[in-house]
This record gives sequence, C-alpha cells and structure tokens, in this order.
Amino acid sequence: MGTILSGKNDTKTLPSGATWFVPSFLDLWFIGILFLLAASNFALKLLGDADVGWHIRNGEQILQTHAIPRVDSFSATLSGQPWFAWERLYDAGIAFIHAHAGLNGVVFFTAVVVAATFAFALPSALKAGANLPVAIFLLGLSLAASTIHLLARPHVVSWLLAVVWFSVLHTGASSVDQADHKRIYWLPFLMLLWVNLHGGFLLGFVLLAIYVVDAAFVYWRTRELAARHLAANWLKQLALASGLTFLASLINPYGISLYTHIYRYLGDRFLMDHIDEFQSPNFHGIAQRCFALLLLITLCALAARRQRMRLAEGLVILFAVYSGLYSSRNLPVSSLLLALVIAPLLSREIAEAGGNTLIMAHLRAALHSFDGFASRVTTLERGFRGHFWPILAISIGLWACLHGGELGGHRLIDAHFNEARFPVHAVQIIQQRGIKEPIFAPDYWGGYLIYTLYPANKVFVDDRHDFYGSDFFRQYMTTVHVEPGWSKLLDDLQVEWVLVPNGSPLDNILKETPAWNLDYQDKTATLFRRTGK
Repeated sequence: MGTILSGKNDTKTLPSGATWFVPSFLDLWFIGILFLLAASNFALKLLGDADVGWHIRNGEQILQTHAIPRVDSFSATLSGQPWFAWERLYDAGIAFIHAHAGLNGVVFFTAVVVAATFAFALPSALKAGANLPVAIFLLGLSLAASTIHLLARPHVVSWLLAVVWFSVLHTGASSVDQADHKRIYWLPFLMLLWVNLHGGFLLGFVLLAIYVVDAAFVYWRTRELAARHLAANWLKQLALASGLTFLASLINPYGISLYTHIYRYLGDRFLMDHIDEFQSPNFHGIAQRCFALLLLITLCALAARRQRMRLAEGLVILFAVYSGLYSSRNLPVSSLLLALVIAPLLSREIAEAGGNTLIMAHLRAALHSFDGFASRVTTLERGFRGHFWPILAISIGLWACLHGGELGGHRLIDAHFNEARFPVHAVQIIQQRGIKEPIFAPDYWGGYLIYTLYPANKVFVDDRHDFYGSDFFRQYMTTVHVEPGWSKLLDDLQVEWVLVPNGSPLDNILKETPAWNLDYQDKTATLFRRTGK
C-alpha cells in the first residue's frame, strides 16, 4: 500500500495498484522532457550541429567491417592519416539506430537519454534530502542551461553517466550503510562503457579525486574509534575502486595513448581559443542566464546555511562553477552538479527558516507553509513505485520512429536538418549533377556533407578539430575569414569546388575573383567551381 497525505499531518493509504499505474511527478517530468525534445521544434535544435553526420557514417563502417577505424576515410586533406575514433561505441550504436529508424531514431534516442538524465537526477536529489518543489525548480534551471549544448552528439551520454557517477559517490560518502559503499564497485564497469563512448570520462576521475580527498579529510579529523574505523574502510574502498576504474579506462583500442591524445587536444591553446563551444559563456543568452541564476541561488544558499557542509560538496561546487564559467560546453554538467548539491541544502534552509523567530512573521509563515506543502508532495512522490507511463511513452516513440515518424496517420516525429542552417538544396544539386570531386566547405558543414555525400565526395575539412590540428586550422581560418594569403590553402589543396554560406566573406570575395565561377546559389549556400583562369 502507498500513502497519500490529505492534510498537514494525516495520511491515507493509496491502493497498491495506484502506486504502479498512477503517474508520479517523476513520470510526468520524464515524459514532458521527452515530448519537448522529440515531438516539437526542439528536434531541429538537436540536429543543429552536423557532427552527428560523420558519427553515423563512421558507425556504419564499424558495423560493416567489425573493426575500429585507425585511419581517416572521410577527408581529402588527410586521407589515410592516423585518426583516434574515440567515440566509436556511440558511433556504432547511433549507426544501428539510424539504419532502422533514420534521423527520427537518432533524435528520439537523444531525447530519451536527456530525459533519463534529468529523471535520474530527481530521485537522486530527493534521496539526498531535497524536497520535490526545490529539486524540480533547480533541475528545471539546469535543463534550461543545458539547451546551449543540446545536440544529438555523444556528449549527452556523458551527462547521464556523470549524474549516475555523482549519485553513487555522494550516496556512499553520506551513508554508513555498507550496501551504499559497495555500489562504488560499479564505477569500473561504468568507466569501461564511458571511456569508449565519449572523452567526458575524465570527469569521472575528477569526481573520484574529490571524494577521495573528502574521505581522507573525514578520516583525519575523526577521533571516535568506531567512526574512524568506518571512515578508514570507506577511504580504502574508494582507493581500490579508483585503481580498478583507472585500469578499466585502459580497456579501449588506444590504451594509455588515448590520455596523451586528449591531453594534446585540450592543451592546444589555439584550438581552445577558437572553437566556439570551448569559449566562456556569453551571459546575454537565455541558457547562460539560467546558469547565472543557478549560481546566484548557490551563493545565497551557501550564505544562509547554518550546518557545516561536507568538503566534497564544497569542492564539487567549486569545480562546477569554474568549469561552467570556463567553457560553454560544460554548462549542462556544471548545472546538474550544482542542482544536485544545492537542492538538499536549500531545502533544509527553507525548513529551518520556517521556525526561525528572527525572520519576519509573514515571511516565516510563508516559508513554513511552503515547507509543509513541499514535505507532503515529497512524501507522496516517494510512495509511487511503477513507471508504466514512461515505458509506454518510449514504446509509442519507438513505434513512430520505426514507421516513418507517424502514429495513427499523424506525424509525431519529423527529424531533419534545417535547410536554413545547412546546404540542403545545394547538396541536392551536387548529387543531381553527379559531382564527384572533394568539396571545400566550412568545418561546421563538414559532418553534413559526409552524411549526405560520402563516399561519392570527400571533404577538405570538418569539425574533427583534434584530427586536423591547429596548424591546419590556422590556414583554414585565414581562408574563411579572407585574410591576406586567403587563397593559398585553396591552391595548395587544389580545390575545385567550394561551398560556402551565402553572404559570408569567402562567398563575397570568390564572386569577385575571376578564377572562380558561381555555379549555384540559394538563400543558404553558394557553390563555386574553379575556372582555371
């Protein structure tokens, strides 16, 4: 039997069947996010980056050859050169989905992963001591902040794994239950998955280091023998789990070389300073403002707190704030970590403020009333057990994806690349004319061209920045920004076809250059062919 509260303190039993089939707030939260991302205009947002195009084609090669690619096959510039396909497991998975459900399946899978991330974060926050309204509000801000990097790419899987990883560590550190402690031995298995999905696996080691430092600090400052023994056991378990996790991370096609490659990539100052998603957030955008609001709430909660906070919580907050301010692509995970740490703290402060006689009577009464309501709905939420409705929603979405995005004759999912952002019509012209030569286009169109034109056409550049390197991108940026010597790269690579955004600097100068002939133009793109003059 479940429970439902009818008044301030009294409860009524809820039939056990209802706890399985009546939708909980968690169910509605999951379904709402899933519907928002998969069956609305957000589907175009998820395909707002062409990166997924080469992930799909690379995955197809993996499935066909049953081998991990070691050299590049998409680029005319560096064809046959060594390439780290470090997201190979995602590539294979997304290619399998695409083969059976097309882009609708790709978008729906991404929506499920994102919805699962925020759905898993909700009970994690409640278990840590947050009340339902506070947790939903802060996670809602996190979701809004995450829209800055809400794309059908492998990093969304890192969001889910990061939340699960943090929850396992935080629950273990906050509990005296050995069952909670032993859950950290799942981390090596999660790492085995994570390291083959996305480079964000490094975040797992950052969080591990934070909780190892926290455990060592607790052990150092504990004097009572029983508590000190418990702290010592937790520290030993963390140390062992950390070692096993590192060994698990080496089970990838590149071994320790993967660390070296990522270090060189992230340590390349030119690339980090010129790749948009690695730039610090511009707080004029909605997503960035939501992150700023989350930071403000964090500061207020820390200033108002009365109880001592765990060292790990403080370190996680510092890391989340720094990483979020350092790079826009970090905002989703930073926001989630802040929400998970602050929600329990803020909930406790609100509960205590309701009985604080130093606060004005009207405000104290309002806080007390809110805390009572929050306690009731949180208790009610914990009474539900089943998740029938999310399972039904996923089943309906899968059915629609496998049937062209339609359900009962109505279009439910219509995932496609936005023709206002990508050269959709220009690519159709290239295909109709049977053009087979490599095409020079902006790096952010490269993945789309690989998706639509490979293997008939190769690209001169795409957004695999770690593959091309900073030396090449220096020349590339000179060309696309039409700086002195802009034509040298086109000449050196013997480029015959150029596809650029309509109205871009390169578009304008090529129209004035006799050696190039305008072959096709629409509102989005312009196609040029070298005349040889």
